[in-house]
Amino acid sequence: MEIIYPLFAMFALTIFVAYRMAYLRIAAAKSGQINPRFFKTYQGYEEPEYLRVISRHVINLYEMPVLFYLVGILILQTGQTSVLTLSLAWAYVGLRYIHSYIHLGSNKLMHRLRVFALSSFVLIALWLTLIIRLMTSG
Repeated sequence: MEIIYPLFAMFALTIFVAYRMAYLRIAAAKSGQINPRFFKTYQGYEEPEYLRVISRHVINLYEMPVLFYLVGILILQTGQTSVLTLSLAWAYVGLRYIHSYIHLGSNKLMHRLRVFALSSFVLIALWLTLIIRLMTSG
C-alpha cells in the first residue's frame, strides 16, 4: 500500500507545475506580454520563452510519468510492493522533482538531460522488477 505515496507525490508535482503555468499565463496576458488570443490556437502571436519552457514542461509531466503511474497501480494491484519497488518509485519521483527544478530554473540542458536519462533508467528498472517478480511468483 505504501506505493501510493510516491504516486501522490508525483501528482502533487504535476498539479503544482500546471497551476504555476496557469498563473504565469494569466499574469503575462494581463501585463500585455502576450496576446490572450494566442491561447485560442497557440499560434499567430509570439509566446515568451519562459511560457514556452513551462508549457513544454507540463506536457512532459503528462508523458513519461504516465508509465510511472501505471506501474505503481500494477504494483499495488498485484501486491508486489517491496523495499526495492518503493525505493525505485521514490527515486523516480525525486529525480522528476530535480528535473523540474532544473528545467524551470537554470534550464541547463546537459544537467536536465542527465537527470531525465537517470529517471528513465529508474523507471525501466521499476518495470523490470515488477515483470520479473510476476514471472517468478506464479
